[in-house]
Amino acid sequence: MLVHALIREDGTVGADELYTVANALGMSDQQVRLCIKRLVAEGRFTHEGRGRKAELHATAETTRALAPNADFLRHAFQQDAGTAPWDGVWHLAAFAVPESERTARDTLRETLVHLGGASLQGGLYVCANAWEPYVEEAAHRLGAHGALTLLTTTDLRRGDAQEPVELARRLWPLQEIADRYHHLSRIARPRLARLTGPAELPSSALLTIAVELAAELTRAMDPDPLLPPQLLPQPWPGTQAREDIARCWAALYERDRNHDHGHNHDQGEARPVLFRLYADITREAADRVTR
Repeated sequence: MLVHALIREDGTVGADELYTVANALGMSDQQVRLCIKRLVAEGRFTHEGRGRKAELHATAETTRALAPNADFLRHAFQQDAGTAPWDGVWHLAAFAVPESERTARDTLRETLVHLGGASLQGGLYVCANAWEPYVEEAAHRLGAHGALTLLTTTDLRRGDAQEPVELARRLWPLQEIADRYHHLSRIARPRLARLTGPAELPSSALLTIAVELAAELTRAMDPDPLLPPQLLPQPWPGTQAREDIARCWAALYERDRNHDHGHNHDQGEARPVLFRLYADITREAADRVTR
């Protein structure tokens, strides 16, 4: 997560920045070295140079993997703003991948859950959002597209449960998801106080806060199926937590820009993609609310 959070616009990560932020977060240089080694071995990054002068380059696959997360965050803010209401359609995906292709089967199952699916029974998953492009892309990648069946319904029953709110309560661990968002707000608020306070914050402190927030946001949102507000208990803590994060991000972006004005940036020092990505998404959300 730390390495991903520090990917710059040009797809590189500077080792010096990486070690500095890692140390500020209480990680050892050895931990960072092992992490870099593993990411390179897994083919997610290539590596150039040695020690703190080294530079990591994200592979196309790694850069591509960051995009869906941005899509989901954008969708979550649209839900919070009430601009993505539910149309009452349940989206189902079923697959029958043979035992001989167990790895593909397990990965597809994990992907469906990651995309917000809940298991109805063996090999049958349901989602409240239009997930088809993401599901098909994953199935193609795993060579399991021929074993995939997609369908939609407005008439879903499970046992004696038919009412959508009751179905959502039974199918997804809503309390666990809510608890993660409460935790995210508890992390975000003191950092917002620092970011909007009068004290000067060096560039490394801003990066450290950005990474902490990005990591906690990922931890809260990864297992969140992003159910439409109509299916969730209200008030939903995810809405408040994302508002807290949006405020942090606006303050971070402002501080970062002021840093730029006060420093000569001719050295070609690029800011992490996350800064632009999250700032854009949260600004879009704020514009929608003010409109």
